[in-house]
Amino acid sequence: MGERNEALAMAQREADFSKVDRTRLVEALAAALPAQCLLHAQEDLQPYECDGLSVYRQVPMAVVLPRTEAQVVAVLRICSEQGVPVVARGSGTGLSGGALPHAHGVVLSLARFNRILELDANARIAVVQPGVRNLAISEAAAAHGLYYAPDPSSQIACSIGGNVAENAGGVHCLKYGLTVHNVIRVRAVTINGEIVEIGSKAPDGPGYDLLALMHGSEGMLAVVTEITVRLTPKPRLARCILASFDDVAKAGDAVAAVIAAGIIPAGLEMMDQPATAAVEQFVHAGYNLEAAAILLCESDGTPEEVAEEIERMRVVLEASGATDIRISGDEAERLKFWAGRKAAFPAAGRISPDYYCMDGTIPRKRVGEMLLAIQGMEGKYGLRCINVFHAGDGNMHPLILFDANQPGELDRAEAFGADILELSVALGGTITGEHGVGIEKINQMCSQFTTPEIETFFRVKAAFDPAGLLNPGKAIPTLNRCAEYGRMRVSNGQLPHADIERF
Repeated sequence: MGERNEALAMAQREADFSKVDRTRLVEALAAALPAQCLLHAQEDLQPYECDGLSVYRQVPMAVVLPRTEAQVVAVLRICSEQGVPVVARGSGTGLSGGALPHAHGVVLSLARFNRILELDANARIAVVQPGVRNLAISEAAAAHGLYYAPDPSSQIACSIGGNVAENAGGVHCLKYGLTVHNVIRVRAVTINGEIVEIGSKAPDGPGYDLLALMHGSEGMLAVVTEITVRLTPKPRLARCILASFDDVAKAGDAVAAVIAAGIIPAGLEMMDQPATAAVEQFVHAGYNLEAAAILLCESDGTPEEVAEEIERMRVVLEASGATDIRISGDEAERLKFWAGRKAAFPAAGRISPDYYCMDGTIPRKRVGEMLLAIQGMEGKYGLRCINVFHAGDGNMHPLILFDANQPGELDRAEAFGADILELSVALGGTITGEHGVGIEKINQMCSQFTTPEIETFFRVKAAFDPAGLLNPGKAIPTLNRCAEYGRMRVSNGQLPHADIERF
């Protein structure tokens, strides 16, 4: 009972934040930072009111844009002394409200931390600041025949610091891993201004694996100021199979069959018919619009390795019921196949006034089951949904289409999304694969985790941030919130959807 009270007390400190003295805060920040590094006028704060999940908006008390680590230390010490919440922000491309400001807090933008500090081609590493764009790392490494493997669809804009915060993936994460598998060291500042280094340039760092803990921590443990990433040799050749299916369940089963055959493709993506129709209008990737679903299966390596793997995948896909199989003949055609998948989100924006991008993960063998369930939910909520999947690892991104100007549609879209997440848990999956929990999925945390697990999350956060000032109110629900939401998992085992009991 004592541990539960401690966790609740920490989570409920939010009530105290209303006592923050804005004038005193701004004066302290102005004394510590150059004028161009502090924003506090209303019109200057407005652009920071949300991240990529724009349905949630909140203007902060102030925004700081430090240029040096010493300035980050100064900001965090001021906020710690005054009991002010701090929300770290990268490029603002996050889709779960993780960078949503606190009404009584400061947004700490790392946008000016945008330099590549070191690129060691021999060691195959790069040391970068958190504001560096994901794609910029690969662009800088290209001259050495190297690249940075995790490639979110937003890689042209998203920052590597945000990738660490959310443990971002991408279309090639099946073979090359998520952010956590490609970062070997971070340097960060705690809420009290202490600089810590976690991980090492060596093959293994000493002590507990706190580096993994930092990934996906959503800015709740420390503010990252430097990241050392692993660089990967560019493959000599890559080819992609575009396979069409007349049934979504067959396509889902084909995904599981490819992995079961012992093949780990460089990428294994799935799109349903509404998604391919939307994309084809936008980028003209050459997709089969008659297919109920398509798979993109990529192989990379030496020419001999690619030829063998492509043939093995072709045999498995044909046996799984593929109605048509096309293999990229050159690099231009391969990039054309992938252009459609990479453009799925903007394509949705062309056919609908608004869309709500979900992010859940389910066992590969249940992909078809989930797609059929989503079709039923479309009828239930009267909204369309187009589906794209990192199918190889079961990470799905349903895009629920709606019009926020129509009364009730936003509410229905959110309820639709909540149903998808609840079903993900019931099917043996999780509520997020790479977008994080933020504010968006905090209720579904109650469905996925038990009371002792949630208490443990709070204790981990308290070890780094005893006052609960870093990104409060995100990712970890209070037990009171779970009681109000009406769901709490009662065991660590996988429970049927109907067995999720009220807390």
